[in-house]
Amino acid sequence: MAGSATLASVALFVFLFGFAQCKTVKRDVKALNEIKASLGWRVVYAWVGDDPCGDGDLPPWSGVTCSQQGDYRVVTELEVYAVSIVGPFPIAVTNLLDLTRLDLHNNKLTGPIPPQIGQLKHLKILNLRWNKLQEAIPPEIGELKKLTHLYLSFNNFKGDIPVELANLQELRYLYLHENRLTGKIPPELGNLKYLRHLDVGNNHLTGTLRDLIRNGAGFPSLRNLYLNNNQMSGGLPDQLANLTNLEILYLSYNKMIGPVTPKLVEIPRLTNLYLDHNAFTGRIPDGFYKHPFLKELYIEGNQFKPGAKPKGNHKVLDLIDTEFLF
Repeated sequence: MAGSATLASVALFVFLFGFAQCKTVKRDVKALNEIKASLGWRVVYAWVGDDPCGDGDLPPWSGVTCSQQGDYRVVTELEVYAVSIVGPFPIAVTNLLDLTRLDLHNNKLTGPIPPQIGQLKHLKILNLRWNKLQEAIPPEIGELKKLTHLYLSFNNFKGDIPVELANLQELRYLYLHENRLTGKIPPELGNLKYLRHLDVGNNHLTGTLRDLIRNGAGFPSLRNLYLNNNQMSGGLPDQLANLTNLEILYLSYNKMIGPVTPKLVEIPRLTNLYLDHNAFTGRIPDGFYKHPFLKELYIEGNQFKPGAKPKGNHKVLDLIDTEFLF
């Protein structure tokens, strides 16, 4: 037993010694030093030395994670958030070709995301929320085939949602709310077989649920669908019942019309249904009041017949906590 522990300790020492002796690939050293030169003092003071992966007695730079590849070290994660970085998106980031995680959220980045973002082929998590980024969402993000989490909310993006996002076949979480996006939501997103959470609320999006759901065969894993505070029109199609994993359907503050289809009652795991502040008519199907999992039903601000009643405590839905899922 003691011999095994000794061998394990020796192996760990050899690994750490070897890692320390490895040189960081020059491409990453150059890129991080360019980023260092462009950032504010809040970050720079913690980035000591020339090698972002550490050198001798100097530790790796704060927010930088490195891994060993053969005889070299490469930067695999960059997390520099909530430090008031001001200015355009640091284009040198797109030269860190081994990144799996890029987190620059809650800063003051401005301007567009450069199209070179498509070079980061190993990226799994891209978190740029709570900045001041502008222009259109670059279609090159659709080239990040390993991406599982995409956070672009609380910025100033405008234009259409790129249909190229439907190429992200590993995507689980897509957050685009609180921007200035227009046009229709690409129905091709329904082909993302692992997508669990789609939030495009608080934009200027148009179109209908029928356009989005089409034949009802899409979005097989979707649990949460947030379309609130847009300009969506049309009615509630029966095909919504095919979203059998849906738990939250948030349609508040749109321009939707017509009766509430009783097919919605067939969604087995539905817990929160927000229909308020549209132009729905008719009666609320009785099945909603008997649904075993439905906790919240918001119906205010519509044209329902007398006797329609809400359900639940009507708490304010927390949109922020749902982003901390990665």
